[in-house]
Amino acid sequence: MYVTRYNPLDEFRDIRRGFDMLNSMINNVEKSRGADASLVDFVPAVNTREGEYAYHVEVDLPGIKKEDVDISVEDNVLTISGERKVKDEVKEDDYYKIESRYGKFSRSFTLPEKVDVEDIHAEAGDGVLEIVVPKLKEVEVKPKKIKIK
Repeated sequence: MYVTRYNPLDEFRDIRRGFDMLNSMINNVEKSRGADASLVDFVPAVNTREGEYAYHVEVDLPGIKKEDVDISVEDNVLTISGERKVKDEVKEDDYYKIESRYGKFSRSFTLPEKVDVEDIHAEAGDGVLEIVVPKLKEVEVKPKKIKIK
């Protein structure tokens, strides 16, 4: 049996090796997607919140026309889909860089059971699409006394 001295930094080295391996795998996946992968990676950011009378879904869609967005509800699933089209880019002799993401997107959300699907409405402004999903009004059932005849 070998006697070794305990070194607490060995655990951190193992964690570091794990992160290095994970980063390597992610980089390999990115490389396999090709150079044009950045042109089809658009996934809009979404904020959801619950109000007193409705659920609100806010989708960041900068530069996208409302005609290029579809909203549908099927089997209690709200789906927002569309496409962010590539703008005409200006090429200079010294450089060329695109940081914006483009392409088709689709986001789906399972709705709670007690929502009014018929009255869902959406508004777009300043690059943000807001979808309002009204809650069903609960009818209060009052106790009733029944007379025997």
